[in-house]
Amino acid sequence: MKKIYCIFSALVLFSFATSAQNQDSVTIKKLADDILTNGKLYDNLRYLCKKIGPRLSGSANAQKAVLATAKMLKEAGADTVYLQPCMVPHWIRGKKETGYIQLDDQSKYNLQLCAIGNTVGTAVGGLRAPVIEVKNMAELQKLGVDAIKGKIVFFNIVMDPTYINTFQAYGDFGAGRFTGPAQAAKYGAVGAMVRSLSINVNDYPHTGVTRYDDAYPKIPAVCISTKDANWLSEQIQSKKVVSAYFKTNCKMLPDAPSYNVIGEIRGTEFPDEIITVGGHLDSWDLAEGANDDGSGVTQSIEIIRALKATGIKPLRTIRAVMFMNEENGGKGADAYLENALQKKEHHIFALESDAGGFSPRGFTFEMTPDKEKKLMQWLPLFYNYGVYFFSKGGSGSDVGPLRKTGAVLAGLSPDSQRYFDIHHAATDVFENVSERELKLGAVNMAALVWLVSEHGL
Repeated sequence: MKKIYCIFSALVLFSFATSAQNQDSVTIKKLADDILTNGKLYDNLRYLCKKIGPRLSGSANAQKAVLATAKMLKEAGADTVYLQPCMVPHWIRGKKETGYIQLDDQSKYNLQLCAIGNTVGTAVGGLRAPVIEVKNMAELQKLGVDAIKGKIVFFNIVMDPTYINTFQAYGDFGAGRFTGPAQAAKYGAVGAMVRSLSINVNDYPHTGVTRYDDAYPKIPAVCISTKDANWLSEQIQSKKVVSAYFKTNCKMLPDAPSYNVIGEIRGTEFPDEIITVGGHLDSWDLAEGANDDGSGVTQSIEIIRALKATGIKPLRTIRAVMFMNEENGGKGADAYLENALQKKEHHIFALESDAGGFSPRGFTFEMTPDKEKKLMQWLPLFYNYGVYFFSKGGSGSDVGPLRKTGAVLAGLSPDSQRYFDIHHAATDVFENVSERELKLGAVNMAALVWLVSEHGL
Protein backbone atom coordinates (compact mmCIF):
# COMPACT_ATOMS: atom_id res chain seq x y z
CA MET A 1 0.00 0.00 0.00
CA LYS A 2 2.83 2.41 0.90
CA LYS A 3 4.50 1.76 -2.46
CA ILE A 4 1.22 2.43 -4.33
CA TYR A 5 0.76 5.67 -2.37
CA CYS A 6 4.27 6.82 -3.26
CA ILE A 7 3.68 6.07 -6.94
CA PHE A 8 0.36 7.93 -6.82
CA SER A 9 1.98 10.93 -5.12
CA ALA A 10 4.75 11.01 -7.70
CA LEU A 11 2.21 10.90 -10.52
CA VAL A 12 0.23 13.75 -8.96
CA LEU A 13 3.37 15.87 -8.60
CA PHE A 14 4.44 15.07 -12.17
CA SER A 15 0.97 15.94 -13.47
CA PHE A 16 1.00 19.20 -11.53
CA ALA A 17 4.47 20.11 -12.82
CA THR A 18 3.50 19.24 -16.40
CA SER A 19 0.34 21.32 -16.15
CA ALA A 20 2.28 24.29 -14.79
CA GLN A 21 4.84 24.04 -17.58
CA ASN A 22 2.07 23.83 -20.16
CA GLN A 23 0.56 27.03 -18.78
CA ASP A 24 3.98 28.70 -18.76
CA SER A 25 4.43 27.67 -22.37
CA VAL A 26 1.11 29.26 -23.32
CA THR A 27 2.02 32.55 -21.63
CA ILE A 28 5.47 32.64 -23.21
CA LYS A 29 3.92 31.97 -26.63
CA LYS A 30 1.57 34.91 -26.06
CA LEU A 31 4.51 37.20 -25.28
CA ALA A 32 6.54 35.86 -28.20
CA ASP A 33 3.73 36.29 -30.72
CA ASP A 34 3.19 39.88 -29.64
CA ILE A 35 6.88 40.84 -29.76
CA LEU A 36 7.47 39.15 -33.12
CA THR A 37 4.34 40.70 -34.63
CA ASN A 38 3.90 44.05 -32.91
CA GLY A 39 7.30 44.78 -31.37
CA LYS A 40 8.43 48.40 -31.29
CA LEU A 41 12.08 47.79 -30.39
CA TYR A 42 13.47 48.03 -33.93
CA ASP A 43 11.78 51.40 -34.41
CA ASN A 44 13.09 52.52 -31.03
CA LEU A 45 16.58 51.42 -32.00
CA ARG A 46 16.35 53.29 -35.29
CA TYR A 47 15.46 56.45 -33.38
CA LEU A 48 18.36 56.07 -30.94
CA CYS A 49 20.83 55.47 -33.76
CA LYS A 50 19.63 57.79 -36.51
CA LYS A 51 17.97 60.64 -34.62
CA ILE A 52 20.43 60.77 -31.71
CA GLY A 53 23.55 58.82 -32.68
CA PRO A 54 26.67 58.36 -30.51
CA ARG A 55 25.89 58.73 -26.80
CA LEU A 56 29.14 59.03 -24.88
CA SER A 57 28.65 59.83 -21.18
CA GLY A 58 28.53 63.54 -20.43
CA SER A 59 27.66 64.49 -24.01
CA ALA A 60 24.61 66.36 -25.26
CA ASN A 61 23.56 63.22 -27.15
CA ALA A 62 23.62 61.17 -23.94
CA GLN A 63 21.14 63.61 -22.40
CA LYS A 64 18.96 63.42 -25.52
CA ALA A 65 18.96 59.63 -25.14
CA VAL A 66 17.90 59.95 -21.49
CA LEU A 67 14.85 61.97 -22.49
CA ALA A 68 14.07 59.77 -25.49
CA THR A 69 14.12 56.47 -23.58
CA ALA A 70 12.05 57.94 -20.74
CA LYS A 71 9.45 58.78 -23.37
CA MET A 72 9.72 55.27 -24.87
CA LEU A 73 9.08 53.71 -21.46
CA LYS A 74 6.02 55.88 -20.92
CA GLU A 75 4.69 54.95 -24.35
CA ALA A 76 5.39 51.28 -23.54
CA GLY A 77 2.99 51.61 -20.60
CA ALA A 78 5.31 51.49 -17.59
CA ASP A 79 3.43 52.23 -14.36
CA THR A 80 6.25 54.53 -13.22
CA VAL A 81 9.08 56.20 -15.14
CA TYR A 82 11.80 58.16 -13.39
CA LEU A 83 15.38 59.37 -13.71
CA GLN A 84 18.05 58.32 -11.23
CA PRO A 85 20.90 60.87 -10.96
CA CYS A 86 24.57 59.97 -11.25
CA MET A 87 27.78 61.86 -11.95
CA VAL A 88 29.72 60.51 -14.93
CA PRO A 89 33.16 60.98 -16.53
CA HIS A 90 33.16 63.45 -19.44
CA TRP A 91 35.86 62.55 -21.95
CA ILE A 92 35.90 64.12 -25.40
CA ARG A 93 37.81 62.92 -28.45
CA GLY A 94 38.20 66.27 -30.16
CA LYS A 95 39.42 66.66 -33.72
CA LYS A 96 40.04 63.42 -35.62
CA GLU A 97 43.33 61.70 -34.85
CA THR A 98 46.14 61.33 -37.37
CA GLY A 99 49.21 59.14 -37.42
CA TYR A 100 51.78 57.41 -39.58
CA ILE A 101 54.85 55.19 -39.57
CA GLN A 102 58.15 56.58 -40.88
CA LEU A 103 60.12 53.94 -42.81
CA ASP A 104 63.83 53.80 -43.51
CA ASP A 105 63.31 54.72 -47.17
CA GLN A 106 61.79 58.05 -46.00
CA SER A 107 58.26 56.97 -46.98
CA LYS A 108 55.30 57.38 -44.64
CA TYR A 109 52.50 54.88 -44.08
CA ASN A 110 49.30 56.50 -42.82
CA LEU A 111 47.61 54.55 -40.04
CA GLN A 112 43.94 53.86 -39.41
CA LEU A 113 43.79 54.76 -35.72
CA CYS A 114 41.69 56.30 -32.96
CA ALA A 115 42.39 57.49 -29.44
CA ILE A 116 41.59 55.02 -26.67
CA GLY A 117 38.82 56.19 -24.36
CA ASN A 118 39.79 58.26 -21.30
CA THR A 119 43.35 58.85 -22.53
CA VAL A 120 45.16 62.16 -22.48
CA GLY A 121 45.90 63.92 -25.76
CA THR A 122 49.31 64.46 -27.25
CA ALA A 123 51.16 67.77 -27.21
CA VAL A 124 50.03 70.28 -29.84
CA GLY A 125 52.57 69.07 -32.35
CA GLY A 126 51.82 65.39 -31.77
CA LEU A 127 54.10 62.61 -30.55
CA ARG A 128 57.02 61.12 -32.48
CA ALA A 129 59.29 58.39 -31.11
CA PRO A 130 60.90 55.03 -31.92
CA VAL A 131 58.45 52.16 -31.67
CA ILE A 132 58.95 48.81 -29.93
CA GLU A 133 56.65 45.81 -30.33
CA VAL A 134 55.43 43.48 -27.58
CA LYS A 135 53.12 40.52 -28.13
CA ASN A 136 52.07 39.99 -24.52
CA MET A 137 52.38 41.70 -21.16
CA ALA A 138 55.16 39.37 -20.05
CA GLU A 139 57.35 40.66 -22.90
CA LEU A 140 56.81 44.22 -21.70
CA GLN A 141 57.98 43.34 -18.21
CA LYS A 142 60.97 41.40 -19.52
CA LEU A 143 62.15 44.30 -21.72
CA GLY A 144 62.03 46.73 -18.80
CA VAL A 145 63.12 50.36 -18.59
CA ASP A 146 66.34 50.05 -20.61
CA ALA A 147 64.51 48.94 -23.76
CA ILE A 148 61.27 50.89 -23.36
CA LYS A 149 62.17 54.31 -22.01
CA GLY A 150 61.46 57.10 -24.49
CA LYS A 151 59.64 54.82 -26.95
CA ILE A 152 56.10 54.19 -28.15
CA VAL A 153 55.09 50.67 -27.16
CA PHE A 154 53.15 48.78 -29.83
CA PHE A 155 50.96 46.18 -28.10
CA ASN A 156 50.40 43.61 -30.83
CA ILE A 157 48.34 41.19 -28.74
CA VAL A 158 46.26 39.02 -31.06
CA MET A 159 42.84 37.73 -29.99
CA ASP A 160 43.06 33.94 -30.21
CA PRO A 161 40.84 32.77 -33.13
CA THR A 162 40.54 29.27 -31.65
CA TYR A 163 38.27 30.58 -28.88
CA ILE A 164 34.76 29.80 -30.08
CA ASN A 165 33.39 32.07 -27.36
CA THR A 166 34.78 35.36 -28.66
CA PHE A 167 33.98 37.13 -25.38
CA GLN A 168 36.45 34.82 -23.66
CA ALA A 169 39.09 35.83 -26.20
CA TYR A 170 38.24 39.49 -25.58
CA GLY A 171 38.67 39.08 -21.84
CA ASP A 172 41.84 37.01 -22.02
CA PHE A 173 43.66 39.10 -24.63
CA GLY A 174 42.48 42.64 -23.84
CA ALA A 175 45.24 43.63 -21.43
CA GLY A 176 47.06 45.68 -24.05
CA ARG A 177 44.22 48.16 -24.13
CA PHE A 178 42.84 47.82 -20.60
CA THR A 179 46.12 48.30 -18.72
CA GLY A 180 48.83 48.46 -21.40
CA PRO A 181 49.36 52.25 -21.49
CA ALA A 182 49.66 52.43 -17.70
CA GLN A 183 52.11 49.52 -17.64
CA ALA A 184 54.15 51.00 -20.50
CA ALA A 185 54.41 54.31 -18.62
CA LYS A 186 55.79 52.40 -15.65
CA TYR A 187 58.84 51.55 -17.78
CA GLY A 188 59.27 55.04 -19.23
CA ALA A 189 57.29 54.78 -22.48
CA VAL A 190 56.07 58.08 -23.94
CA GLY A 191 53.07 56.64 -25.80
CA ALA A 192 51.20 53.46 -26.66
CA MET A 193 49.75 51.96 -29.84
CA VAL A 194 47.40 49.03 -29.35
CA ARG A 195 46.15 46.42 -31.80
CA SER A 196 42.35 46.68 -31.97
CA LEU A 197 40.39 43.99 -30.16
CA SER A 198 38.92 42.29 -33.19
CA ILE A 199 39.54 38.77 -34.47
CA ASN A 200 39.03 39.53 -38.16
CA VAL A 201 41.50 41.65 -40.14
CA ASN A 202 40.04 44.94 -41.39
CA ASP A 203 40.64 48.68 -41.67
CA TYR A 204 38.51 49.77 -38.70
CA PRO A 205 40.19 50.78 -35.43
CA HIS A 206 38.27 49.92 -32.25
CA THR A 207 38.23 52.27 -29.29
CA GLY A 208 37.41 51.34 -25.68
CA VAL A 209 38.46 52.36 -22.22
CA THR A 210 41.90 52.18 -20.65
CA ARG A 211 42.80 52.66 -17.00
CA TYR A 212 45.72 54.77 -15.87
CA ASP A 213 47.76 54.19 -12.72
CA ASP A 214 48.19 57.44 -10.78
CA ALA A 215 51.64 56.29 -9.68
CA TYR A 216 52.98 56.82 -13.22
CA PRO A 217 52.64 59.47 -15.95
CA LYS A 218 49.53 59.42 -18.12
CA ILE A 219 50.74 58.80 -21.66
CA PRO A 220 48.67 59.22 -24.85
CA ALA A 221 47.43 55.99 -26.41
CA VAL A 222 45.74 54.96 -29.64
CA CYS A 223 44.29 51.82 -31.18
CA ILE A 224 45.23 50.90 -34.73
CA SER A 225 43.30 48.63 -37.08
CA THR A 226 44.11 44.92 -37.20
CA LYS A 227 45.21 45.29 -40.82
CA ASP A 228 47.67 48.04 -39.90
CA ALA A 229 48.85 46.06 -36.88
CA ASN A 230 49.79 43.11 -39.10
CA TRP A 231 51.60 45.42 -41.53
CA LEU A 232 53.46 47.23 -38.76
CA SER A 233 54.60 43.99 -37.16
CA GLU A 234 56.02 42.82 -40.49
CA GLN A 235 57.90 46.09 -40.98
CA ILE A 236 59.35 45.95 -37.47
CA GLN A 237 60.52 42.38 -38.03
CA SER A 238 62.19 43.54 -41.26
CA LYS A 239 63.82 46.43 -39.36
CA LYS A 240 62.33 49.01 -41.72
CA VAL A 241 60.60 51.18 -39.12
CA VAL A 242 62.32 54.40 -38.07
CA SER A 243 59.62 55.95 -35.89
CA ALA A 244 55.91 56.26 -35.20
CA TYR A 245 53.93 59.50 -35.05
CA PHE A 246 50.41 60.28 -33.90
CA LYS A 247 48.45 63.30 -32.84
CA THR A 248 45.35 63.19 -30.67
CA ASN A 249 43.18 66.00 -29.37
CA CYS A 250 41.25 64.34 -26.55
CA LYS A 251 40.83 65.59 -23.01
CA MET A 252 39.06 64.72 -19.79
CA LEU A 253 36.63 67.36 -18.54
CA PRO A 254 35.12 67.57 -15.03
CA ASP A 255 32.49 64.95 -14.19
CA ALA A 256 29.05 65.77 -15.56
CA PRO A 257 25.54 65.12 -14.21
CA SER A 258 23.55 62.39 -15.92
CA TYR A 259 20.91 59.74 -15.21
CA ASN A 260 19.86 56.13 -15.29
CA VAL A 261 16.41 55.86 -16.88
CA ILE A 262 14.03 53.50 -15.08
CA GLY A 263 10.55 52.19 -15.89
CA GLU A 264 8.57 49.81 -13.67
CA ILE A 265 5.57 47.54 -13.71
CA ARG A 266 4.55 47.01 -10.11
CA GLY A 267 3.99 43.42 -9.03
CA THR A 268 0.46 42.41 -8.13
CA GLU A 269 1.32 40.06 -5.22
CA PHE A 270 4.97 40.60 -4.28
CA PRO A 271 5.69 44.21 -5.27
CA ASP A 272 8.68 44.46 -2.94
CA GLU A 273 10.52 41.70 -4.80
CA ILE A 274 12.34 43.43 -7.65
CA ILE A 275 13.42 42.00 -11.00
CA THR A 276 15.80 44.22 -12.98
CA VAL A 277 16.31 43.95 -16.72
CA GLY A 278 18.49 46.38 -18.62
CA GLY A 279 21.21 47.52 -20.96
CA HIS A 280 23.46 50.56 -21.07
CA LEU A 281 22.36 53.78 -22.70
CA ASP A 282 25.77 55.32 -23.35
CA SER A 283 27.91 54.34 -26.31
CA TRP A 284 31.30 55.14 -27.74
CA ASP A 285 31.53 58.08 -30.08
CA LEU A 286 32.79 56.46 -33.29
CA ALA A 287 29.37 55.17 -34.37
CA GLU A 288 25.72 54.83 -33.34
CA GLY A 289 26.03 52.27 -30.55
CA ALA A 290 23.49 50.00 -32.23
CA ASN A 291 24.68 46.64 -30.93
CA ASP A 292 26.59 48.13 -27.98
CA ASP A 293 24.18 48.69 -26.45
CA GLY A 294 21.15 50.15 -28.16
CA SER A 295 20.00 46.58 -28.65
CA GLY A 296 19.94 45.81 -24.92
CA VAL A 297 18.22 49.11 -24.14
CA THR A 298 15.40 48.60 -26.63
CA GLN A 299 14.97 44.92 -25.72
CA SER A 300 14.47 45.91 -22.08
CA ILE A 301 11.87 48.57 -22.97
CA GLU A 302 10.13 45.99 -25.17
CA ILE A 303 9.58 43.69 -22.20
CA ILE A 304 7.56 46.41 -20.50
CA ARG A 305 5.58 47.07 -23.68
CA ALA A 306 4.84 43.38 -24.35
CA LEU A 307 3.62 42.68 -20.81
CA LYS A 308 1.30 45.67 -20.94
CA ALA A 309 0.09 44.94 -24.47
CA THR A 310 -0.79 41.32 -23.68
CA GLY A 311 -2.42 42.14 -20.34
CA ILE A 312 -0.05 39.82 -18.49
CA LYS A 313 0.28 41.06 -14.91
CA PRO A 314 3.56 40.08 -13.21
CA LEU A 315 3.41 38.96 -9.60
CA ARG A 316 6.70 40.70 -8.81
CA THR A 317 7.91 44.17 -9.75
CA ILE A 318 9.71 44.33 -13.08
CA ARG A 319 12.07 47.24 -13.51
CA ALA A 320 13.65 48.11 -16.87
CA VAL A 321 16.84 50.12 -16.40
CA MET A 322 18.78 52.09 -19.00
CA PHE A 323 22.18 52.32 -17.28
CA MET A 324 24.42 55.31 -17.97
CA ASN A 325 28.21 55.22 -18.27
CA GLU A 326 28.97 51.53 -18.69
CA GLU A 327 31.64 52.21 -21.29
CA ASN A 328 34.10 54.42 -19.42
CA GLY A 329 33.27 54.45 -15.75
CA GLY A 330 30.34 52.34 -14.54
CA LYS A 331 28.90 55.22 -12.53
CA GLY A 332 25.31 54.40 -13.44
CA ALA A 333 25.65 50.88 -12.06
CA ASP A 334 27.25 52.27 -8.91
CA ALA A 335 24.36 54.70 -8.42
CA TYR A 336 21.78 51.96 -8.96
CA LEU A 337 23.38 49.74 -6.34
CA GLU A 338 23.78 52.62 -3.89
CA ASN A 339 20.09 53.47 -4.16
CA ALA A 340 19.10 49.83 -3.75
CA LEU A 341 21.16 49.48 -0.59
CA GLN A 342 20.01 52.79 0.89
CA LYS A 343 16.36 51.92 0.33
CA LYS A 344 16.93 48.32 1.48
CA GLU A 345 15.24 47.04 -1.66
CA HIS A 346 14.75 43.32 -2.10
CA HIS A 347 16.36 42.45 -5.44
CA ILE A 348 15.85 38.82 -6.43
CA PHE A 349 16.97 38.75 -10.07
CA ALA A 350 18.81 40.97 -12.57
CA LEU A 351 19.25 40.32 -16.29
CA GLU A 352 21.48 42.28 -18.65
CA SER A 353 21.66 42.37 -22.44
CA ASP A 354 25.03 43.79 -23.50
CA ALA A 355 26.39 41.33 -26.04
CA GLY A 356 24.73 42.60 -29.20
CA GLY A 357 21.43 42.14 -30.96
CA PHE A 358 22.39 38.88 -32.64
CA SER A 359 20.50 35.57 -32.50
CA PRO A 360 20.04 34.43 -28.89
CA ARG A 361 21.76 31.19 -27.95
CA GLY A 362 21.44 30.99 -24.16
CA PHE A 363 21.79 32.66 -20.80
CA THR A 364 24.64 32.68 -18.31
CA PHE A 365 23.95 32.92 -14.59
CA GLU A 366 25.63 33.80 -11.34
CA MET A 367 23.62 31.59 -8.98
CA THR A 368 23.74 29.19 -6.06
CA PRO A 369 23.16 25.43 -6.59
CA ASP A 370 19.62 25.55 -5.21
CA LYS A 371 18.68 28.34 -7.64
CA GLU A 372 20.39 26.49 -10.47
CA LYS A 373 18.14 23.47 -9.98
CA LYS A 374 15.01 25.59 -10.28
CA LEU A 375 16.25 27.55 -13.29
CA MET A 376 17.29 24.44 -15.19
CA GLN A 377 13.73 23.13 -15.04
CA TRP A 378 12.69 26.03 -17.27
CA LEU A 379 15.22 25.46 -20.05
CA PRO A 380 12.95 23.29 -22.26
CA LEU A 381 10.50 26.20 -22.48
CA PHE A 382 13.10 28.15 -24.47
CA TYR A 383 13.98 25.59 -27.13
CA ASN A 384 11.31 26.81 -29.54
CA TYR A 385 12.79 30.30 -29.44
CA GLY A 386 16.41 29.48 -30.24
CA VAL A 387 17.89 29.27 -26.72
CA TYR A 388 19.53 25.94 -25.90
CA PHE A 389 21.69 26.47 -22.83
CA PHE A 390 21.60 27.85 -19.31
CA SER A 391 25.08 27.86 -17.82
CA LYS A 392 27.13 29.35 -15.03
CA GLY A 393 29.14 32.37 -16.11
CA GLY A 394 29.23 36.14 -16.00
CA SER A 395 26.19 38.39 -16.08
CA GLY A 396 27.01 41.96 -17.07
CA SER A 397 28.98 44.92 -15.83
CA ASP A 398 25.88 46.96 -14.95
CA VAL A 399 23.99 44.30 -13.02
CA GLY A 400 27.17 42.81 -11.56
CA PRO A 401 27.27 45.15 -8.53
CA LEU A 402 23.86 43.79 -7.48
CA ARG A 403 25.52 40.58 -6.33
CA LYS A 404 25.95 42.50 -3.07
CA THR A 405 22.17 42.29 -2.65
CA GLY A 406 22.14 38.50 -3.00
CA ALA A 407 20.20 38.61 -6.28
CA VAL A 408 20.63 35.95 -8.96
CA LEU A 409 22.34 37.61 -11.93
CA ALA A 410 22.08 36.72 -15.60
CA GLY A 411 23.27 37.79 -19.04
CA LEU A 412 21.79 37.12 -22.45
CA SER A 413 24.24 35.21 -24.66
CA PRO A 414 23.65 35.89 -28.35
CA ASP A 415 25.78 34.39 -31.10
CA SER A 416 29.10 36.21 -30.74
CA GLN A 417 30.94 35.45 -33.98
CA ARG A 418 30.29 38.84 -35.63
CA TYR A 419 30.26 41.00 -32.52
CA PHE A 420 33.94 41.93 -32.49
CA ASP A 421 33.83 43.04 -36.12
CA ILE A 422 31.83 46.05 -34.92
CA HIS A 423 32.48 46.38 -31.20
CA HIS A 424 33.60 49.95 -30.34
CA ALA A 425 34.18 50.66 -34.05
CA ALA A 426 32.66 52.90 -36.71
CA THR A 427 30.75 49.86 -37.98
CA ASP A 428 28.42 49.65 -34.95
CA VAL A 429 25.48 51.13 -36.83
CA PHE A 430 21.77 50.44 -37.11
CA GLU A 431 22.17 48.68 -40.45
CA ASN A 432 24.21 45.94 -38.74
CA VAL A 433 21.28 44.85 -36.54
CA SER A 434 18.71 42.35 -37.82
CA GLU A 435 15.16 43.13 -36.73
CA ARG A 436 14.35 39.43 -36.48
CA GLU A 437 17.36 38.59 -34.33
CA LEU A 438 16.79 41.61 -32.11
CA LYS A 439 13.19 40.56 -31.49
CA LEU A 440 14.13 36.95 -30.73
CA GLY A 441 16.49 38.21 -28.04
CA ALA A 442 13.65 40.22 -26.51
CA VAL A 443 11.34 37.20 -26.64
CA ASN A 444 13.73 35.09 -24.59
CA MET A 445 14.45 37.90 -22.15
CA ALA A 446 10.73 38.49 -21.64
CA ALA A 447 10.15 34.78 -21.07
CA LEU A 448 12.88 34.54 -18.44
CA VAL A 449 11.79 37.70 -16.63
CA TRP A 450 8.18 36.55 -16.59
CA LEU A 451 9.08 33.06 -15.25
CA VAL A 452 11.02 34.61 -12.38
CA SER A 453 8.12 36.95 -11.67
CA GLU A 454 5.62 34.11 -11.72
CA HIS A 455 7.55 31.50 -9.74
CA GLY A 456 10.18 33.44 -7.80
CA LEU A 457 13.66 32.15 -7.05
